[in-house]
Amino acid sequence: MTAKLGDVHVGEEAPHFCLHDKDNKEICLSNFKGKWVVLYFYPRDNTSGCTREAVEFTSALGEFEKLNTVVLGVSADSVESHQKFAEKHSLKVVLLSDEAHEVLETYGVWQLKKLYGKEFWGTVRSTFLIDPEGNVAHVWRTVKVKGHVEAVKRRIVKLQ
Repeated sequence: MTAKLGDVHVGEEAPHFCLHDKDNKEICLSNFKGKWVVLYFYPRDNTSGCTREAVEFTSALGEFEKLNTVVLGVSADSVESHQKFAEKHSLKVVLLSDEAHEVLETYGVWQLKKLYGKEFWGTVRSTFLIDPEGNVAHVWRTVKVKGHVEAVKRRIVKLQ
């Protein structure tokens, strides 16, 4: 990891990482030099918001491909969980497993959360747009699912 914990800003080089996908294949950010990368972090497989987000990104993959863009989803779920999630919902986005929270922490999305008065550590839904040179081009923090995929596409078009 090249950045300090959660210290990722627009204009800086995106922190490098390698994680395993649903097929247990190692995927590294550096594999996508020359392409735009939508790196979205989500809390948990098979929850309503996370499912909706993954389905919407999957539905828009053709449009993202036309924009020279790949979509990577990252959560703390296991490779096996990602396999089941992708199969159940016919997901085509690349889902990456970060059970150790290393990438989640580096990008500053593994945070203390509160729900019904209880505190726990979890992923704050966030998206980082990385340009073809590997720099952070835009950041969406505390993402609301509704309209997010369209907002990401609009930003890529504007930046290109």
